[in-house]
Amino acid sequence: MDTQAYLSRIGYQGGLEPNLETLTALQRAHLLRVPFENLDIHLKIPVTLDPDAHYEKIVLRKRGGFCYELNGLFRQLLEAIGYDTILVSAKVYNFERGRFGPEFDHMAIIVEVGRELYLVDVGFGEFAFTPLVLDFQIDQPDPRGVFRMRTHDQEYLLVSKAEGLSEKAQYLFTIIPRKLREFEGMCRYHQTSPGSHFTKKRLCSLPTENGRKTLTGNRFKITHGIGEIEVDMENEVEVRGLLKREFGIELEMSSANGEL
Repeated sequence: MDTQAYLSRIGYQGGLEPNLETLTALQRAHLLRVPFENLDIHLKIPVTLDPDAHYEKIVLRKRGGFCYELNGLFRQLLEAIGYDTILVSAKVYNFERGRFGPEFDHMAIIVEVGRELYLVDVGFGEFAFTPLVLDFQIDQPDPRGVFRMRTHDQEYLLVSKAEGLSEKAQYLFTIIPRKLREFEGMCRYHQTSPGSHFTKKRLCSLPTENGRKTLTGNRFKITHGIGEIEVDMENEVEVRGLLKREFGIELEMSSANGEL
């Protein structure tokens, strides 16, 4: 991996001392430049757990990806800079079904900095902009809201987002180190199963300084502060133009059916 090329891809020009300040800046830069997207799934292009393929896609072709690609590659960057990290498995809360998903449903990163452990995640879509310390006694203000961590069933840690007087569960995780290959089954599931939300509609999403822009299916939505705008794309040509203009993603029309 060409570390400098990766840093250029995310627009990072700061220092590389492996401390909390650098980690915070790297996470923010990555989130603002690399989209969370599932376009390959709808192009019928298999997503593997090959780190070289992730680097080629995200850094060289300036694409995005979903958790296994984004967090898997970002973890490599952190390791190259000098951080001690592990990959961890998470169970995402499914609001439609009212329960948590299976093990390896999501991949996240734990980073050790100055004898503290931090949860780092650049592959969950709308989530924290900054590393979350594994402290269960405090609320953690973040540009994207207030986050909390609690123990859950003695075995797991629960990260939630505060919403007024209530909490919105995000996912359960443990700090058991995982190997990349352990995520293969769920990575395949999310690309092929009708039960996965990734197979239902194409998605491409990127946060901005004050909001987010998201393509879901053919609908493009921009939020800015408390305001929002939605517009429907009329055809695939418009979709491809929007992906290039708003997300820096260039895709060719499918030769099979003309759709993404």
